[in-house]
Amino acid sequence: MGEKHKNISRRDFIKTTGAGLAGAALLSSPFKGRAIAAVSPPDFAVEKNPVLRVLRWSPFVKGDGVFWEKNSRKWEKVTGGKVITEYLSWEDVRPKAAMEAAVGAGHDLISGWHDDPHIYPAKLHDVSDVCEYLGKKYGGWEDVCFKYGMKDGRWIAVPMGGPGQEIVYRKSWVNEAGYDKFPTDVQGFIKVSKKLKSMGHPVGFAMGHAVGDGNNWVHTWLWAFGAKTVNKDGSVAINSPETRNALEGMKELYDDAMIAGVASWLDPHNNKAYLANQISVTNNGISIYYAAKGKPHWAEIAKDTYHATLPVGPAGKPTELHLFNQVFIFKHTPFPNAAKHYIMFMLEEEQCAPWTNAMRGYVTPGLKAYRDLPVWTEDPKHTPYRECIRNMLWNGYEGSIGPESAAVMAEYVVVDLFANVCARGVSIKKAIAGAEKAIARYYK
Repeated sequence: MGEKHKNISRRDFIKTTGAGLAGAALLSSPFKGRAIAAVSPPDFAVEKNPVLRVLRWSPFVKGDGVFWEKNSRKWEKVTGGKVITEYLSWEDVRPKAAMEAAVGAGHDLISGWHDDPHIYPAKLHDVSDVCEYLGKKYGGWEDVCFKYGMKDGRWIAVPMGGPGQEIVYRKSWVNEAGYDKFPTDVQGFIKVSKKLKSMGHPVGFAMGHAVGDGNNWVHTWLWAFGAKTVNKDGSVAINSPETRNALEGMKELYDDAMIAGVASWLDPHNNKAYLANQISVTNNGISIYYAAKGKPHWAEIAKDTYHATLPVGPAGKPTELHLFNQVFIFKHTPFPNAAKHYIMFMLEEEQCAPWTNAMRGYVTPGLKAYRDLPVWTEDPKHTPYRECIRNMLWNGYEGSIGPESAAVMAEYVVVDLFANVCARGVSIKKAIAGAEKAIARYYK
């Protein structure tokens, strides 16, 4: 490889990151007329012949993987470097990354989940320069991004956004139940669900150890009632009237509206039940809609599939949990500047906008400007997913993010709390006491 790739000049860097219009206040943009600020990027000196080994989760929609690889090849042409991406299942990324953090060897960059970087922050490069630049240029970060990406006043990870989930429902059946659209308040949600089951169309929500669907559903419901696992100071808060109200509401929904067996459902089960016409409503990403569109025998299901935001409860505001994806750089990488440049390059408009559009709303970005991309309105069925990251709270709410919040989620404490009450005959008092004990093991 030629010597010209040893360092990228500042002029070439600005050209390749899409930030160059010296002296201009604004850059033109396809974002519905939104002006993107012309901010000078950090001046990284990319190492000679960098080879970046990236670990990330396997794509669930074709456009994600296609454009991730396409953009990686673009970065290689710009820098003369090499990107090798290893794809693993969602569940396998977290333990592999933790092992590599412990031994100080392995991949250079991880596209990980939730509180992963907060488990081993000392092992990670500071990426404040990347995040501050991107935030200034693209309208700022959604609130939850600061919670997940920052620790002790510095950015330890770059938020990529999240594969959001909303309510997926069969419109014709909801109309038959007497509703023009699906209610987005908890009481209306329970009422229409009970009506649907009485018509032979039960609803179904995972309450098994489903990494995405189960955790997202029960945390959103718990918080909707004003309940939480811990307070801001880390003291255990699960034993509360709000938690009891949340459990009573879910028990009513389970007994009077849900299909049998959801307490053992993993992530694939609700997809299969929905596409088999066994349930009328569930929580899922937009992928279920596109799975139906992709098969002629599911064409009618796709046509009848609509989306609504997750229900708002007595808390009076959205309290959603979604899978949250962010990229972080291990200190053991020999190419820290190349790694920073690569992440930034992937989130620049020239790469990120086509990638987001190609995913058809499957991943909601954390940068606010990307809310204005055409993908969110070209099909109205996409639009609810635009709000996912804006409406999102964080794992471990209302406490801090760290090993404790990661452990409580990894142990499915909240999922089991709801499943115990709904499906296993455990009293609300006993179930809460068990959850309180489990949470206290980690928040000492």
